[in-house]
Amino acid sequence: MIVITARFPVLAEHAEAWPDISRSFTEATRAEPGCLWFDWSRSLDVTDEYVLLEAFEDDAAAGAHVSSDHFFAAQRELPPYLAATPRIINMTVPGTSWSEMGELAVSRP
Repeated sequence: MIVITARFPVLAEHAEAWPDISRSFTEATRAEPGCLWFDWSRSLDVTDEYVLLEAFEDDAAAGAHVSSDHFFAAQRELPPYLAATPRIINMTVPGTSWSEMGELAVSRP
């Protein structure tokens, strides 16, 4: 699967509204056939920064994502709300789902 983590530095005056600003892009991406997840979180350390965790089944699904109409729309619509260019890590890893974190295994009676 293709796993992507991106940090979006949002202009302070738009930080509270970012979930609504990015909603159409988020919903359209989550509806893509090869999208495994597309989840936003807000940084605890930098309150004007959102972190995006996304994954796609394979190169074809990731390619379809960056070729989609909603991706092109996001390229036009989202930058005016950003303080800087997002930073990204993109990697291919085996599997198509999350693994359990053995170091913090939870066992309840």
